Amino acid sequence: MLKAGATAPEIDAVASDGARFRLSRQRGLCTVVYFFPKAFTPGCTAETKHFRDNFNELLLAGVSVVGISTDDAPTQCRFANELQTPFSLIGDPDKKICRAYDVLWPLLGVAQRITYVIDPDRQILAAFRYELLVSKHGDEVMRFVHAHLQAVRAKEKS
Repeated sequence: MLKAGATAPEIDAVASDGARFRLSRQRGLCTVVYFFPKAFTPGCTAETKHFRDNFNELLLAGVSVVGISTDDAPTQCRFANELQTPFSLIGDPDKKICRAYDVLWPLLGVAQRITYVIDPDRQILAAFRYELLVSKHGDEVMRFVHAHLQAVRAKEKS
């Protein structure tokens, strides 16, 4: 797992919406990059729904969101369509992105439930890992994003 302060590896992949997602081209406050083990499983569905249900709030704050798992692109597309995600999901069946972010379970070969909050310069601001407490995971990310937004606004005022 990468640590806060590290430079996030570039992500350049075609997403579930057919558009190319490039981390280095994301602008705004920050980008939430969340990794999940498998589409259509209860925990991963709950996590994706949490980000979906909070997406408008994140969008208004200037936050981009992308979800990544080791599923193939057609599975990610079906998952995105079924859950009606307003953000991109990326399939990483060759595990290139997951390896770069050091999120793979060693023996299982699927992504751990890890979320990175990354600034526009690709610096990792925070990293969160929760395997079982999915709602707590999403809540921690939201609290961090809100605190970061307040800090940025306070800095802009001074």
